[in-house]
Amino acid sequence: MIKPKKWICLFLTLVLVWGTVTGCASTPDDAVSQESMEPKDSVVIVMGPTSEPEAGFDPAFGWGAGEHVHEPLIQSTLTVTNTDLTIGYDLATDYSASSDGLTWTVHIRDDVKFTDGEPLTASDVAFTYNTVKASSSVNDFTMLDYAEAADDTTVIFHMKTPFSIWPYTMAIVGIVPEHAYNSETYGQNPIGSGRYILKQWDRGQQVILEANPEYYGEAPKMKRVTILFMEEDAAFLAVQAGQADLAYTSATYSDQAPEGYNLLSVESVDNRGINLPTQGNPVTSDLTVRRAINIGIDREEMIANVLNGYGTPAYSVCDQMPWYNEASQVEYDPEGAASLLDEAGWILGDDGVREKDGVRAELTILYSSEDSVRQGLAADLSGQLGELGISCTIEGVGWDTAYDRALSDPLVWGWGAHTPMELYNIYHTAPDSDSAQYSPYSNPIVDEYMDLALQSSELEESYRLWKLAQWDGTTGVTQQGDIPWVWLVNVSHLYWVRDGLQVAAQKIHPHGHGWSIVNNVAQWQFAQE
Repeated sequence: MIKPKKWICLFLTLVLVWGTVTGCASTPDDAVSQESMEPKDSVVIVMGPTSEPEAGFDPAFGWGAGEHVHEPLIQSTLTVTNTDLTIGYDLATDYSASSDGLTWTVHIRDDVKFTDGEPLTASDVAFTYNTVKASSSVNDFTMLDYAEAADDTTVIFHMKTPFSIWPYTMAIVGIVPEHAYNSETYGQNPIGSGRYILKQWDRGQQVILEANPEYYGEAPKMKRVTILFMEEDAAFLAVQAGQADLAYTSATYSDQAPEGYNLLSVESVDNRGINLPTQGNPVTSDLTVRRAINIGIDREEMIANVLNGYGTPAYSVCDQMPWYNEASQVEYDPEGAASLLDEAGWILGDDGVREKDGVRAELTILYSSEDSVRQGLAADLSGQLGELGISCTIEGVGWDTAYDRALSDPLVWGWGAHTPMELYNIYHTAPDSDSAQYSPYSNPIVDEYMDLALQSSELEESYRLWKLAQWDGTTGVTQQGDIPWVWLVNVSHLYWVRDGLQVAAQKIHPHGHGWSIVNNVAQWQFAQE
């Protein structure tokens, strides 16, 4: 629980922020009274401070992209991801790729206008992508050579290399107006054609969005969306005070029962797992040890003990995605894990620790010192591996050293995205290297599957190849393959929701507890009283 002095500080912060939302420094009772007068087509949402876009609402500087991928709301995109993570259309009416995968042709709607009244054409699309390619430090656009407008409704993307999953990139790049774009000011005053207009942004406090009256699609049910940025403790206070309609939370608060609210749990591919270096560590470089760890850990026990039951077992970096290979799943088998270790010569000593050829089965499991969930998972994993005869110590580290140390020690990571490139970036041999980027590992067969997947002329055909990279019956990165990573849990995203607020069905959330929840906020509504 929060200490008394911290309650007071958080409460004062909450009152000040709420005063900004309502236009005066009102007391909590006044705020609740004012809220009761608000129309039912407005909603107040609380997100964490890290959800506030540092560079503003400019797609060229990461808005809608990056680690916490989401729909940009203020801008339109060419495509969208459906609830099952297949591809649908927004601005695009159709798209096609050339047989060699080096040209993508996209036709767009002819009835779209920016909020300044100017029409959106293929020239704006080409300008946006060429600008993002030149400016973005968040997304990888090295596969794109350039974009050009063939006419007002046709844009052609010229690729440097085939990239079959380009439709997933098109789903997160918001289109900006060529005639009104200034890289220095656009992020603070964006002009778009999406469902919402940025009405107000008070840095460090809130963002207010209002429905775009000229939006070409279905008119948003929620006409006004206010987003407050608060630490988790303050977010919970906002809920207790009745000053938010929806607020993010964590398993720490999941056993609370604030009056007038219910807990929404959203499934995610926001996974937590550990890398097991295949080189540079005398224990994890043994394939048998990696396979034993994969089947010797009780993921359900971790979910119950660390996540208060709010999570799902993780077996791959892409669980439940269209490109997930269900053969990656393994059964919890501690006896089988022990037998593997015995057969491989890892002999259990009198002190309960295994040893082979003079090497003791000892590991240091690293975790981010700022993340209590990863610390809890590291501690739980340490205890479970101890039962297998693998002695573990856990150590909290900062990210300034974590990446380097993960080259030889397991680290508790968080991944999960709405694109197969997550699989590629973790497992594929890095350019000009003999190993993957984040942890020593390389398999030319796995590399070839992923290369062929990117070169495929059909998106659906690429799914098959991504699945083979995970496990083809003989080799791969999961199942009884190389196991350079062991995936533990997918963390459910939790939210307190005001009674009567009907939140539209959510897509599986990616890594990051932020803007994903409001992807479809335009479809939310309050139940009629």
